[in-house]
Amino acid sequence: MGYLGLVPSEHSSGERTSRGSITKTGNGHARRLLVEAAWNYRFKARVGRDLNERQQGLSEAIRTIAWKGQLRLSGRYAALYKRGIQANKVCVAVARELAGFVWAIGLHAQREKEAISPPRD
Repeated sequence: MGYLGLVPSEHSSGERTSRGSITKTGNGHARRLLVEAAWNYRFKARVGRDLNERQQGLSEAIRTIAWKGQLRLSGRYAALYKRGIQANKVCVAVARELAGFVWAIGLHAQREKEAISPPRD
């Protein structure tokens, strides 16, 4: 999340802490893709026909992580938007959490791959 620049900047001195806008460090293209993807969490979580077909080759554990992500992120979008937070800020917050779910799925897929084919010497 920090690598992608999706965390707030911070100005602190002693006990005083002030948070600002996102840092925008790291890969701008990846950050933009995540923010664009976050707009889809405005809608209710569901698995449509196309998504179901794309998930056919995935393990059950990865599907579970993805579904938990859909539920959490669509709920997070709704809760933040309901609090009156600007939609663009809500999307950046959701994109930050989406980066965490993408990271978790990537780690899980890597572990599954290593379990199937042990590393060569």
